[in-house]
Amino acid sequence: MDNAHALVIGIADYRHIRTLPQTQDARAIYNLLIDPLYCGYHAENVQLLSDGQATLAAWRQALANLAQRSNAETTVFLYFSGHGGRIETGAYADEYLLPVDVTDSSDHSVAQTAISGAEFTTALRDIPACQAVVVFDCCHAGGIGQPKNLSAPTIKPGLSENYYEALKSGRGRVILASSRSDEYSYVLPGAEYGLFTQHLLNGLRGGAASDDGFIRIFDLFEYLQPRVTGDQPNQHPVFKADLENNFPIALYRGGQHGVVPKDEDGFRFDAYISYVDKSADTIYVWKALVPHLQSAGLRLAISGEVEEPGVARVVNIERGIKQSKRTIIILSEDYLADNWTNFENVLGQTMSIQEGTYRLLPVKIAPIDEERLPARLNMLTTIYLTHPLRAERQLDRLVQALQGPLPRR
Repeated sequence: MDNAHALVIGIADYRHIRTLPQTQDARAIYNLLIDPLYCGYHAENVQLLSDGQATLAAWRQALANLAQRSNAETTVFLYFSGHGGRIETGAYADEYLLPVDVTDSSDHSVAQTAISGAEFTTALRDIPACQAVVVFDCCHAGGIGQPKNLSAPTIKPGLSENYYEALKSGRGRVILASSRSDEYSYVLPGAEYGLFTQHLLNGLRGGAASDDGFIRIFDLFEYLQPRVTGDQPNQHPVFKADLENNFPIALYRGGQHGVVPKDEDGFRFDAYISYVDKSADTIYVWKALVPHLQSAGLRLAISGEVEEPGVARVVNIERGIKQSKRTIIILSEDYLADNWTNFENVLGQTMSIQEGTYRLLPVKIAPIDEERLPARLNMLTTIYLTHPLRAERQLDRLVQALQGPLPRR
């Protein structure tokens, strides 16, 4: 990556506000970016500001340096792990990124000692690169379900999606955030890294798909998102972008070509999970089914979670189902009433007929009116997870089916 530049900022040991769990997130990102066997950035093009180095003055200088070093052909990667917050009312209402020396005695002091949304937006616009990725791993949680909030009473933790929308304006800008504005970004007990950054690192180490020696932005998010939410259902990474192409952000394992995490039949995923995103179904999919299948080493594409922003949803669905060996359909009354899930299973069945295969794998998680079940689904052998005494054995049957070859007529 000869014309790639990066700024990596990581803060846990804040001087005047509540500290964050001690992790090595920023250092690990920095080390991976400059590793010639992985991301391949030149060391002189990557700057790390860690804890005491990450003062307000240092931030401003680093952003100015990044703009000066960049040109229209540059790829820029900017990573921040630390506190983000917002003042919602009053003269200083804005979003803020908090450097290590931020003070919180008043709204005025926060505004004077932090990077405001307006300032950061301007700094990004001053970077001439047409390919820029900004990654936020903000508002960590310490321990299990015990989020660490800012100590300041005037500033709310986290950054809003409106802020991300404003930052991504401009062709080639991508904003990738560790969680939604009303969620926390977790550090699991005993983990070396935050959950989001752990999967980001794994993707950059080669977990994300590649067939040309590069890790591209959509493929990285496609790898990252379902794994974060699978490990912590209350955390959903955010992707905001204004893109014309799936641009590269790093080398794939030092630039290896023809290395794609596909099986011998060319599938990137073992299963596409088609489900309706309503309470009971969502809870079952993310808290029971996804963890069980991932623990068996299966690669999953999940409806609604592997879709490229700005692309028609029908195109995204077709892409996900085509790249998956089987399509698991999570049967419930809500599933049968939903038009999108109906489209997904019709598409899967159509591909089955065209190929002479059996792509669909029905899984029943709740009692349904059998008369409402279409004949194309009723003809298929179903996995029944409705009986508590048989559910574990049925789950094992599902895993075995997904680990085997695609059945053909």
